[in-house]
Amino acid sequence: MSTNQPTCIIIGASHAGSQLATSLRKEGWEGRIVVIGDEVHMPYHRPPLSKALLMGEKEPNQIELMKATVYEKANVEFMLGVHVSSVDRTKKQITLDNGEVLAYDKLALCTGARVRRLDIPGKDLKGVFYLRTLADAQAIQAAVKPGGKAVIVGGGYIGLETAASLHKLGMKVTVLEMMHRILERVTAPELSLYYNGLHNRHGVEILTQAQALALEGTDHVERVVCNHDRVLDADLVVIGIGVIPNTELAEAIGLPVDNGVVVDEFAQTADPDIVAAGDCTNHPNDLLGFRLRLESVPNAMEQAKTAAATLCGGKKGHHSLPWFWSDQYHAKLQIAGFNRGYDRVVLRGETEKDQFVAWYLKGDEILAADCINSGKEFMLAKRIIAEKVKISAEQLADPSVDLAALLPARA
Repeated sequence: MSTNQPTCIIIGASHAGSQLATSLRKEGWEGRIVVIGDEVHMPYHRPPLSKALLMGEKEPNQIELMKATVYEKANVEFMLGVHVSSVDRTKKQITLDNGEVLAYDKLALCTGARVRRLDIPGKDLKGVFYLRTLADAQAIQAAVKPGGKAVIVGGGYIGLETAASLHKLGMKVTVLEMMHRILERVTAPELSLYYNGLHNRHGVEILTQAQALALEGTDHVERVVCNHDRVLDADLVVIGIGVIPNTELAEAIGLPVDNGVVVDEFAQTADPDIVAAGDCTNHPNDLLGFRLRLESVPNAMEQAKTAAATLCGGKKGHHSLPWFWSDQYHAKLQIAGFNRGYDRVVLRGETEKDQFVAWYLKGDEILAADCINSGKEFMLAKRIIAEKVKISAEQLADPSVDLAALLPARA
């Protein structure tokens, strides 16, 4: 490859960065591609960290996003275990924390997000963990004590998934949630009630309106001091209170940031030579009708494909229907759409049988669906929501109604 060919540097080596690199080649990029990552590992799937990997069902090499041969064939270079300390848009250079300077023609910000830290006394004791990286998962795995007590701070999806995994590994688990109910920010009361019951049935205790005020222990965590004068014994504490988008580089070089790096539908930032993709971006979605930042693997992958096309002069607008998933015990949750602004929830199926759908409506518009062990309905929901199919609440609630028959025929 000749030295006068253009260089694309991708900052971030997770889902978005990995996908963007290989998509660049598919879009016809002939120059150099360099992916820079903070972690020492090749890009890997993050969802298994709280589930299969934590429980020892998969090894690190089994969760890699792509085989090394894929990157080799695409001639993608990796610089891992290094951090980008600054970007100079005028000189079109980046500087690494080891002092190395690299020139770019095009730049992609796939910087993702980092865990939100809990700032309380005892936060630095041994036995206190966060779960975002492979190293985090391995550290928690090494600290598991069958028969011991684990406290999870945060009743969101990552906290609940971790609680389920630690329970399966033989620990007695308690979940602390500050809000009135678990998953309060992301789902309806009906789903919160279901998951509360699911965890209780497995022996996991969930405490709502519960706040960790301090962690105590001489060297290793031993207790969690909570509000309401409650103290919990703990051999292990996992904190899962959300993430913060990594926008510092974008801010430092003057790119617009608003709960994420601001991009257009083509993943383009305010700089024509810089794109951004993944959890770090605030992007428009015509299907939804508003801008948003998504912490979602499917979104990261699709937006990365859009960014690659943009860098190669193509125009592939990113307006995918958001979808997510969560696995806890035997319950597979698949979410289609985005439930912001819903005014009622329609249940289809029986929560007691762990197989049902919660449909989110705003007036007569179907916004989203939470599908528990209902893969067929999930696939239908994606079409119903994306194509804005009108189905009455009564039809949605009636399991005897064939929803597939209500869909318009595809051309």
